[in-house]
Amino acid sequence: MTVTLADVAARARVSPATVSRVLNGNYPVAAATRERVMRAVDELDYVPNGPASSLAAATSDLVGILVNDIADPFFGIMAGAAQGAIGAPGAGRAGGEKLAVVCNTGGDPERELTYLTLLQRQRAAAVILTGSPVEDPGYRAAVTAKLARLGEAGTRVVLCGRPPLDGAAATTLAFDNRTGARRLAEHLLELGHRRIGYVAGPADRTTTRHRLEGHRAALAAAGVAEGPVAHGGYDRASGHAAVARLLAEDPGLTAVVAANDTVALGVCAALRERGLGIPDDVSVAGFDDLPFSVDAAPALTTVRLPLHEAGARAGRLALGTEDPAADGPVTIPAELVVRNSTAAPRS
Repeated sequence: MTVTLADVAARARVSPATVSRVLNGNYPVAAATRERVMRAVDELDYVPNGPASSLAAATSDLVGILVNDIADPFFGIMAGAAQGAIGAPGAGRAGGEKLAVVCNTGGDPERELTYLTLLQRQRAAAVILTGSPVEDPGYRAAVTAKLARLGEAGTRVVLCGRPPLDGAAATTLAFDNRTGARRLAEHLLELGHRRIGYVAGPADRTTTRHRLEGHRAALAAAGVAEGPVAHGGYDRASGHAAVARLLAEDPGLTAVVAANDTVALGVCAALRERGLGIPDDVSVAGFDDLPFSVDAAPALTTVRLPLHEAGARAGRLALGTEDPAADGPVTIPAELVVRNSTAAPRS
């Protein structure tokens, strides 16, 4: 059901004229009244019509790309590839280019919802959401409802590197994190490792859970007990700090799997500070195959995700120049890449 200006006025307990004045910003309104009106706008998810049609026409080439952290190469690669596809010559109306705006959420669910609301009000042609969502029922319900409203308004929604979201009108490109993590653990088991520590990402993130599930599945299939697990952020500092916790729980660890390649660099640094060689004393593996992984010393064993390809595809789907898969969400394979940071444990 479409929310009207009268609905907002009733919720805010003001006249429709007052709501119009607040939204247009062309007439003095008391601060308390303005706050009440804007709160009603947010609660009802109201998008202005009528006078806003000219704004809608002017911004219908807008595409929003939401990322957790633009400074993280994982997100930067996907966002850059998506923006490249969106801004390609001839991609917009009448041969014009579309404007891609990158929105950095900092991993904050509330900030993500705020950006989605702002893009809805700007009548965005498309929205691309990247990265792992938090596993919270309230957030899930809120973002599902928000994406449904965007879809109803004609906005294309693409989930890139995120699992499908039931009830949301979205095209999904999901990474196969479980299989990638399982193959990585199997690689270490085949080398002979039986005491494997794991530096996981934030406990409330879907990607963290999926990668842990794949890791644990491989250990269970081999009849190997799970080693110590330390949760933290997806950054170098978290990997560095986690090593002390892992070794305190099991000083005899022969391998450490990191949540991603950036975390793995922190793990490697902390191990070297303790006089441990890689992989002579402890093997280390990452995830994602970020560009620096091959240049690390030693080169990092990891799981490759086709980040650039996924981002470019998300951009094409957002534009409508590529049709969504007919059979639903697309699962993007993960590939084990073996380099010099893993080897058989010392006997």
